[in-house]
Amino acid sequence: MSSPDIVGIMDISKELDRLRKEQEEVLLEINKMHKKLQSTPEVVERPGDNSLSKLKMLYIQAKGLSESEVTVSNQLLGQLDALMPSVTPGQHRRRIDSTKKRKADSDVPRMSPAMRNHLESLANLKGEQVAARVIQEDAGKDDWLVVKVLNFDKEMREFEVLDEDPGEDEESNEQKKYKLPMSHIIPFPRRTDLSTGHDFPPGKHVLAVYPETTALYKATVVQARKRKTDDYVLEFDDDEEDGSLPQRSVPFHRVVPLPEGYRQ
Repeated sequence: MSSPDIVGIMDISKELDRLRKEQEEVLLEINKMHKKLQSTPEVVERPGDNSLSKLKMLYIQAKGLSESEVTVSNQLLGQLDALMPSVTPGQHRRRIDSTKKRKADSDVPRMSPAMRNHLESLANLKGEQVAARVIQEDAGKDDWLVVKVLNFDKEMREFEVLDEDPGEDEESNEQKKYKLPMSHIIPFPRRTDLSTGHDFPPGKHVLAVYPETTALYKATVVQARKRKTDDYVLEFDDDEEDGSLPQRSVPFHRVVPLPEGYRQ
């Protein structure tokens, strides 16, 4: 191997190290943003707040750095392959297979620690009830239902859930199973872990379980909780009685943030 070849490989290696260090810095910023939004989710409602835009830009930056790392890694592998000594046909085949595997592995975007932790937390929802967006294609609408998590596939990022209460309007009384993407699932606050609850102020739009049903609808907070264990007082959209909206009490662990782009 000549000196210029070594210099070229070292230059590419330095560039790879630079990209990885920059990725680590971006991931740290992403984790800080996640903690901020988890502790004070209401901040996104404040005029002029750009938390979500900043988080989006950080993810775009992380994606670009990851793709650049793949490109530089492939360049480095190409140079090393070109400088490998001659081998017998059988050895050559094994070396090529190994190289393909390395390249295939490098093509998989690296998962951030925050995303890995998020997927682990979703896997722990097995057996829990969650809010789920179920698309009713025949009716042309979306339903938000209380369902039970049967399984979470971390590779496919897909939930298998069970609708334990199909409702009286169903032709059969059989419980239905659905496979849903993780974007269609919202975990409920835990009744036994008050730290997972939300603090929605009066006037805030939320998604809540309508009393004595297993369906969720858009509602407006009329009265916030005075204590962590208190119920919310809500007014549900399209719930008019005698020309006014009745105020209904809903347990805090059956109220979640209104999803972006909510429609029903």
